[in-house]
Amino acid sequence: MLIFLLGMMGSGKTTLGKELAEKLGYTFLDLDAVIEQKENRTIAEIFAAEGQERFRALERETLQTIVTNYKQAIVATGGGTPCFFDNMALMNTSGETVFLDVSVKDIAQRLSQSDLSTRPLLAGKTQSELISFLGKTLSERRRFYEQARHIVASPPYTINALLALLPL
Repeated sequence: MLIFLLGMMGSGKTTLGKELAEKLGYTFLDLDAVIEQKENRTIAEIFAAEGQERFRALERETLQTIVTNYKQAIVATGGGTPCFFDNMALMNTSGETVFLDVSVKDIAQRLSQSDLSTRPLLAGKTQSELISFLGKTLSERRRFYEQARHIVASPPYTINALLALLPL
């Protein structure tokens, strides 16, 4: 089974995804990392050189490749993945989708402790700009995220609680 983890950047998709993959014996894939490996450059470099539109096309192509080539994987999607093309429909028809619903305050706190320059949409933002941007972005994306088959609100997440939701 494919399990897609959705949510804002900083919501815990990668951390939870790795733990879940280990518990289930599945492959773990971070969609952004797969794109970076395939393109031999960072997401920030892709954004800078070719813009968000090209990145979203690469993201869609990579998602389709994963759906075609993997039968058992945990996929940590990019924060915007569900919002472009028909990615949400593709994920819902190809596996289980889980929205990690984390508050803007918690996301901002987590992201503030990381290097924002690696995140093209956040680079150069002050703390107040970061909170404002995250609130606006989550509000815009929520309608896509809420199409997920499962919604897990606010951390801390437990692997066992998540496993209980999934039809394994």
